[in-house]
Amino acid sequence: MPISRAELHAEDAAALIDQLCKRWAGAKEIDRASDPVQVTFEEGSCYLQAQPDKLLVVVEALDDESHDELERQVDNALDELRGVELDIVWEA
Repeated sequence: MPISRAELHAEDAAALIDQLCKRWAGAKEIDRASDPVQVTFEEGSCYLQAQPDKLLVVVEALDDESHDELERQVDNALDELRGVELDIVWEA
């Protein structure tokens, strides 16, 4: 099961999680009661955790192709966050 993670500097990581959850609300299953927040996609899962001064993002899927697609989807969503410039580096 391929897994990758990114740590993104963010002054208000909880607000970024709120933006992402709103963006994905209609199409994805979101478990905001858990820590980290789990967003389930067709390709796999994305976990979002607010930490002091950073947002931790973990992506996991069943196979490499699904993982790459899910990572692209999450990457695009992060790039489109309002008022935020993030330097996203995925680590396997």
